[in-house]
Amino acid sequence: MEDRISYFERMLADNPDNPTGLMALANEYGKAGRDEDEAAVLQRYVNAHEDEGNAYARLGEVLARLGREDEARAAYEKGIGQSEKHGHSGMADDLRLALLRLN
Repeated sequence: MEDRISYFERMLADNPDNPTGLMALANEYGKAGRDEDEAAVLQRYVNAHEDEGNAYARLGEVLARLGREDEARAAYEKGIGQSEKHGHSGMADDLRLALLRLN
């Protein structure tokens, strides 16, 4: 697993905003239980790229696990807006449910 993490970290050193690299690195951090790192990379992703809701859902989940509930709420709320903007009503509903569970 560390080899994959190192690979994606090197990829991003050359191109820090590479969307595929950011999501892949977040996935690897998640598998390794590195929640803080996963949250930081997902935040980088949503700051740099137009997301349709999925990255916000993942960001909200990891922030909630970290006990950062206000930030998780903000991620879920932004994700709802993005999902609706892109016509993903099912994802928006999932994010609303995650927000209700958090509250």
